[in-house]
Amino acid sequence: MKKFLVVEDSPIVVKIIKHIAKLDPSLRFDIAASFDEAKTLLNTNGPESYLAAVIDLNLPDAPDGEVVDHTLSLKIPTIVLTGTFDEKKRDEMLQKPIVDYVVKESRFSYEYVLKLIHRLHKNQHIKVLVVDDSKTSRNIINAMLKPHLYQLLEAEDGQQALDLINKDPSIKLLITDYNMPVMNGFDLVKNIRREVNKNALIIIGLSTQGSEGLSAKFIKNGANDFLYKPFSHEELHCRIIHNIEAMEHLETIQKTVHQDHVTGIFNRRYFYEKGCESLHLSQTSNTPTCLALIGIDHFKKINDEYGHEAGDQVLKETARLLEQVFNRFIFARMGGAEFCVLLSGLDINKAGTLMENFRELIEDHIIMLDNGSTTITISAGVALNLNNTLDQLMNEANRQLYNAKESGRNQVCIAD
Repeated sequence: MKKFLVVEDSPIVVKIIKHIAKLDPSLRFDIAASFDEAKTLLNTNGPESYLAAVIDLNLPDAPDGEVVDHTLSLKIPTIVLTGTFDEKKRDEMLQKPIVDYVVKESRFSYEYVLKLIHRLHKNQHIKVLVVDDSKTSRNIINAMLKPHLYQLLEAEDGQQALDLINKDPSIKLLITDYNMPVMNGFDLVKNIRREVNKNALIIIGLSTQGSEGLSAKFIKNGANDFLYKPFSHEELHCRIIHNIEAMEHLETIQKTVHQDHVTGIFNRRYFYEKGCESLHLSQTSNTPTCLALIGIDHFKKINDEYGHEAGDQVLKETARLLEQVFNRFIFARMGGAEFCVLLSGLDINKAGTLMENFRELIEDHIIMLDNGSTTITISAGVALNLNNTLDQLMNEANRQLYNAKESGRNQVCIAD
């Protein structure tokens, strides 16, 4: 993560920020006690070195927030800190393209500022699509979002938006007006929700005051949230953050559910969920598909000789090589010392050749342990899908894996 710049003349505030930031090693920052010091740092390091600036409004050489105007002119996302709440000053600051206006009330205020910096770092990877037939309205919304470093896209109507979403599934947030030509916002939501659920794409509906019942209609049919125009920068920001953090929290839970706790790759549960879907698609499209079941040879001996931590290192390194070779396929650790790969698009000969190449890679690979190094071999069984269920395909691959082990290990057996 890039550094952030703190411009603050209070030693107590600086001490608090340092203490809280120390709890997170990813947070790096420079501190300036005056406007002059800030300009020196910016000139020396360059404004592009800083992810954000945290600016005290009242400095001895900049008593009226001059530093804020300076960092904004350099295109640095700026968070304003102030010791006293002044409604007039707050309104004045919020008219500028700042990230947020924070009063120094307690430790929570500084924790909130650091949370904002983390949010800015994450936002750089979030695509937001703004849909409105009014160029002026799109410009207003984009001006509110730009300081938060989102990747911004635009569409003039619902059909344009739908085409963009179909082309780019990485779009995470859609902000759409209701009243538009070609396809209105409500029809856009209904069309999107036929294919994309609320957990994969956040939709926030917009409309002018007076559209009675429209907010409920939007949400009942798939929008995550709704705002009436006109809305403030803070209101839009809070609604967006609330929805994005809910999405990220769910993604974390799903990742935990589907991730093997030792190797970090996908687990058996994920393999069965995605494998069944992939197998069904391959059968309907008449695409050849094979399944390979892989077992580390004499894994118990590794645990007995080197210890269970070494065994975990062997599993992790095997998983890393598996990911390196088979990253375009569905693969997972199935439990113990066994891994599985669903080789969609490959016939039995190509699947066997690829698995043999992987066996040779493993055999030649040295695995570094805490107290030395070791080498391992693998056995593998490969089966071709003949309109099987995933369980049937797994059972056949398991029979071939058993044959490979019974025949002396360190080999690949392929079903006839």
